[in-house]
Amino acid sequence: MLLADLGADVVRVDRPGGAGLGVAPEHDLTNRNKRSVLVDLKADGGPAAVLDLVARADILVEGYRPGVAERLGVGPDACLARNPRLVYGRMTGWGQQGPLAATAGHDIGYLAVTGALGMTGAADRPPAAPANLLGDYAGGSLYLVTGVLAALHHARTHGEGQVVDAAIVDGTAHLSTMIHALLAAGAWQDRREANLLDGGAPFYGVYETADARHMAVGALEQRFYDTFTTLLELAPADAALRADPARWPQLRAAVAARFRTRTREEWTRVFEGSDACVAPVLSLREAPEHPHLAARGTFTEAAGTVQPAPAPRLSATPGALRRPPALPGAHTAEVARDWDAPALLEP
Repeated sequence: MLLADLGADVVRVDRPGGAGLGVAPEHDLTNRNKRSVLVDLKADGGPAAVLDLVARADILVEGYRPGVAERLGVGPDACLARNPRLVYGRMTGWGQQGPLAATAGHDIGYLAVTGALGMTGAADRPPAAPANLLGDYAGGSLYLVTGVLAALHHARTHGEGQVVDAAIVDGTAHLSTMIHALLAAGAWQDRREANLLDGGAPFYGVYETADARHMAVGALEQRFYDTFTTLLELAPADAALRADPARWPQLRAAVAARFRTRTREEWTRVFEGSDACVAPVLSLREAPEHPHLAARGTFTEAAGTVQPAPAPRLSATPGALRRPPALPGAHTAEVARDWDAPALLEP
């Protein structure tokens, strides 16, 4: 989706019968800006039809378990033989090698073994799963995109394609590099809610308001903290507790008591436009209405569906929503024409 949003002609090869898990195709926004063809890779002409697309492609991305693409006849050797400049991207959870490479997995398991899951949530409760954003998308998809674009640059410079092994465990571990540096330097404790950035500090966390909603506080620097405590109308004696980590529980209780005196909307107005680094915690449905996001067009609406707009923003070649989610096989004829791949039309 990211590559398609930024202008790439992305053709999704769907299998007959559809995927085993997922939202209805017409609502799957991750398939926006793409085209779809139906190919049965287990049929006699299936692999040949895909290799015709490969011959004209810059990038191929597959998400099978290790060895499956090879057995289907569309592995790296077959594809690079057809197109030596091809960038072959492989997206998996565990990677192409290792004891778990052939086993099933999901985001939460990848986070668990990399240490990322163990950093999330309250200290007196089990770790909290951050949906599937941290592993599947941040540690997985974004690293794949980075890898295939780097490999594409190499291919266009040297005429040589290559394989990009993007494993969610690798990317998620890589995301935690700064935390590992702090840990090695003795500036991070290897437990939850014991550090500046994991809710351990009372001036970096989430507080409940009078209407059972929440405000997020990120007043790390002293000057921002001073603005925060002033607008919060925190007693100076309580505000001074920042300097004594042993008394942070007392500071947290004082801050929490102040937040419980007003609603989320009231506190939002108090902190609006300030450098206190405080923001309301919004739901998915509320987020598009936030004044800043609305002014930037961070969300947009297409075909009656509110959705995130393309990002990042490019000055010369901006992304756009050109097509609604691709329905399986809906573009077989036009792709066969545009990519000069008539084998796609053969039964």
